[in-house]
Amino acid sequence: MNDTPTNPPLMLSVSGARGIVGETMTPEITNAFANAFVSFLHEKLGKLPTLCVARDSRPSGPSLQDAVAKAFVASGCCVTDLGVVATPTAGVMINALQADGGIIVTASHNPTPWNGLKCLDGDGLAPSKDEAEEIIRRFHARISLPHTNGGVLEVNNQGNDTHIAKVLGIIDPQPIRDCQFRVVLDSINGAGCKSGLKLLELLGCEVWQLNGEPTGEFAHTPEPKSENLTDLSSMVDKFDADVGFAQDPDADRLAIVDETGFYFGEEYTLVLAAMRWLEENPNSSVATNLSTSRMIDDVAKEFGCTTWRSAVGEANVAGAMKEHGCVVGGEGNGGVIFPQVCWVRDSLSGMALVLDLMRKRKEKLSSIVRSIQPYEMIKRTIDLADLGGIPAIEKEIDRLKKTYADECMDDSDGLRIDFDEGWIHVRPSNTEPIARVIAEAVDSLTAYKLSNRVKLGKD
Repeated sequence: MNDTPTNPPLMLSVSGARGIVGETMTPEITNAFANAFVSFLHEKLGKLPTLCVARDSRPSGPSLQDAVAKAFVASGCCVTDLGVVATPTAGVMINALQADGGIIVTASHNPTPWNGLKCLDGDGLAPSKDEAEEIIRRFHARISLPHTNGGVLEVNNQGNDTHIAKVLGIIDPQPIRDCQFRVVLDSINGAGCKSGLKLLELLGCEVWQLNGEPTGEFAHTPEPKSENLTDLSSMVDKFDADVGFAQDPDADRLAIVDETGFYFGEEYTLVLAAMRWLEENPNSSVATNLSTSRMIDDVAKEFGCTTWRSAVGEANVAGAMKEHGCVVGGEGNGGVIFPQVCWVRDSLSGMALVLDLMRKRKEKLSSIVRSIQPYEMIKRTIDLADLGGIPAIEKEIDRLKKTYADECMDDSDGLRIDFDEGWIHVRPSNTEPIARVIAEAVDSLTAYKLSNRVKLGKD
């Protein structure tokens, strides 16, 4: 799929809003979406909300953030500008400042032509599906509060330090410091440059940072795939590092390479982080989404823990975590949710948990990874324009339900079917104009055969 699709849509979903800058993501659209969010919170809370606004490092960020702030202030809100910070840092600060919510201007892992808006509530939690749909409805209807002169905008630059302090207040830094790990960190010139480096230094690591200036000029495609992490892998080898970490542009996702420079895949991030915390909290529970590997189920079982699954999207995962009292959770896209820090996927918590796992196990990372039962996962994407839109996906889901009526199914987000030998999941994306088909099994041939049970478009 090209970085800039032809006739790009404005993607509106539980993940917020995303579009192409200057086309479907403009200051006018941003202002209208912010107005819809304010009006939603005003009705929900029965009062004028106090709000935060932040952004990742993309060059388009300042104008879009300004449009959000102007909408908030014009509605009479007290607003705190957090500046360029990671999305989880914004979540931490909403909680620390006891704000009622906020918007982060970010398109997460999407490439530079994209930008977007992510809403968080007073718990630093993304809105639920129903709440997101109501915000979208208000956006389409261009609903806003009456303008007033009572709004106030102030700046707070304490986000990074507050976030780091919260992580280090939960994960004891001294035992990690004693290990003196050597770490390569690729921050992709994104929002996590400063906080990621500072956290690792405070954990006693000797750090070599790649792409460490928050310019928004991404040094490589942000999606955490092996072909995009070649510089990180090479530097881990040259630096004789114990581990390599890669953040995405808003630092909510984390990719990891081992001490040999080998990238074992984004599915392992949550598994490794959860392994450490479930070991600390046996007989507890973890939550993840329907598209995440069975590896997390295996790890949970090892410590007598229960795994809960939700629809894709961190708001859905966080909702399941709250409902079931989970001590850790996240998604197989490299996203770790550590609720004692915040309810948003958090690369900083992920790095600290993985380093603490290495410290506790006293093993090379590659050895720890080899101890985990591996699975083979196949991921396919199909452009919705080629497919015939959402109705084509719905038709295929209906066919699959009839064909495999005797198997274990979950249709809360597209359709996931679990077989003895593996599973398949077909669904439309929340953030891109594509359909996703994911299949997993213990070997690639079986996964391929499972994937082929889904028939979409021309693929």
